Amino acid sequence: MSAVSRVLALSGGVGGAKLSLGLQRVLPPGALTVVANTGDDFEHLGLAISPDVDTTLYTLASLVNPQTGWGRDQESWNFMAEIERLGGETWFRLGDRDLALHVERTRRLRDGEPLDAIVRDFGWRLGVESRLLPMSNDQVRTVLETDAGVLAFQDYFVRRGCAPSVTAIRFEGAQRARAPAGILEALASGDFSAVVICPSNPFLSIDPILAIADWRDALRSAPVPVVAVSPIIAGGAVKGPTAKLMRELGLEVSSTTVAQHYRDLIDGFVIDVADVELSNRFDVPVHVAPTLMMSLRDKETLANEVLKFSHSISGAARTKVSS
Repeated sequence: MSAVSRVLALSGGVGGAKLSLGLQRVLPPGALTVVANTGDDFEHLGLAISPDVDTTLYTLASLVNPQTGWGRDQESWNFMAEIERLGGETWFRLGDRDLALHVERTRRLRDGEPLDAIVRDFGWRLGVESRLLPMSNDQVRTVLETDAGVLAFQDYFVRRGCAPSVTAIRFEGAQRARAPAGILEALASGDFSAVVICPSNPFLSIDPILAIADWRDALRSAPVPVVAVSPIIAGGAVKGPTAKLMRELGLEVSSTTVAQHYRDLIDGFVIDVADVELSNRFDVPVHVAPTLMMSLRDKETLANEVLKFSHSISGAARTKVSS
């Protein structure tokens, strides 16, 4: 492990959760704080659902389904079978084990408890060594303008399988939203040694966080290195609609595009070994490493590479480019 100690990571769902797990395993217990996207949150069957928070929670607790990268391992589906028999909606599937989390979260939210406190307690009860936070306790919702009309995120992503062509993305409620209490003060005071933007979809998973002025301003002025890991490898995405979305928005599907997207926030950028020929095309220091995380060892290796890189640029002058 490098000399980097406490780390703040920004994450979406599966890809970000994988690197978060790697970071948790190579850092001392309690040294990692993960902030998860809640732009995907929605209400379904009367329950408050937080997909990216829950994927990260299950991953860090070693409870995630290893085949899908989301949902609970060893899940059963009796609830969904009964919902279908009763004529209810089944396009978003809630497993029996997973359902307990949604029911308890919904109850506590309706009793007035803030989401960050609920998530923190869930993490403790599930044995997570790291601190997991939602990006905000305030409601922010990702909405997509598509050739099939204006769609809520889960309608686009799950119900329609990302099939509609996207023309624009907006984050409703972001202008009023604030970061959870204390986290930005800790960042500004130097409590963290590095910030890692995980290899999540920049436009659907990380941008909802950055749409909150608190978060963007804090990263711009962070007194420690901010390093992003590209989700693009050799002109494609490992999983999800990132590459498709970039093409629909008229963007080149490349790590250089992702770095440019984060240009006013980052001090360093990590790309995959398959993109080594792009190394001289960036305005910030670049580190080349294997970023494809297929095994637990892959996750740990990438985490160590990211931490070492962060430490190597910690004393350098800030290189962020004004937007």
